[in-house]
Amino acid sequence: MPVGTQATVKTLTPAQLVEAGAQMILANTYHLSLQPGAEIVAEAGGLHHFMQWPGPILTDSGGFQVFSLSSLRTIDDDGVTFREPRSGSLVRFTPEYAMAVQNALGADVAMAFDECPPYPAERSAVERAVTRTLHWFERCLAAHRRSDQALFGIVQGGVWPDLRAHCAEVLASADLPGYAIGGVSVGEPGMLIEKVVRVTAPLLPEHKPRYLMGVGTFRELAQAAAVGVDLFDCVMPTRVARHGSALLINATGDRRINLKNAQFRRDFAPLDTHCPCYTCRHFSRAYLSHLVRSGEILAMTLLSIHNIATLSRFSAELRAAIIDGSFTQRFAAYLQPEAEVERG
Repeated sequence: MPVGTQATVKTLTPAQLVEAGAQMILANTYHLSLQPGAEIVAEAGGLHHFMQWPGPILTDSGGFQVFSLSSLRTIDDDGVTFREPRSGSLVRFTPEYAMAVQNALGADVAMAFDECPPYPAERSAVERAVTRTLHWFERCLAAHRRSDQALFGIVQGGVWPDLRAHCAEVLASADLPGYAIGGVSVGEPGMLIEKVVRVTAPLLPEHKPRYLMGVGTFRELAQAAAVGVDLFDCVMPTRVARHGSALLINATGDRRINLKNAQFRRDFAPLDTHCPCYTCRHFSRAYLSHLVRSGEILAMTLLSIHNIATLSRFSAELRAAIIDGSFTQRFAAYLQPEAEVERG
């Protein structure tokens, strides 16, 4: 899922996203509650009408802001108080408020409000975060008002398998429409990310969607798909595009090329000869390098189209390989433990 925090994937129209292969997008409850406000989105007929997106939408609950705004917030058992970075005003988020906002936004999938512990963190702090996450989930479940909106619970537990298992067991007993693995890619080494996902994913119901939050490299997608993860989101493809980099698929993982580099000034080949995206069909590396060096907004648009198309194509290849039984063979290089890749 491309990330459209403010009900937009930066620099792209919905039509461009669809052409690039995006099927579902993510928007953020915290940000949309501040601007333009959930009531305005509701008056517009919900997020789909407001932003004219034709596919499914998932809204994050705002729980990640508990983590990312650590210097500007206070947590207690009832909820979280933020100091809004732009205005300096205090904002109070509770499970009930998070659900009310998401119900008003009207996305297809709403996420339960959770506490995402940082890395590193003492075990006692992670235990408190798990307890709070489960308590808040029960309150979200009670406050959820829309039968046409799926509510996903989020498994927390840091890098401790037993805490992950406890959280997953409690959430699985609620028989939810889907489940998420949260609290990964928050500063821990890649090997720990892989371990957490490998331990947690099989604990969640196999017949329900499993969503790994906040990861998006080729290797991370392949590793997670290998243990049964179905959904992903990440800002990485569009963020690196806005800084002048394009993603290319290679044998073992991500390859990024920076179009600012002098070698591309006279490179008249497309970014990727195997990529059917709009950017690769029409423009050369030399032209894209010119746009990046000139600071043109079009560079961000064209590179974002390509990067999203590349991740979408890779995801489609993962699905096809799972269906035809060739997954392990086809993606063997991605499935090596990270330490082995680094030694190679």
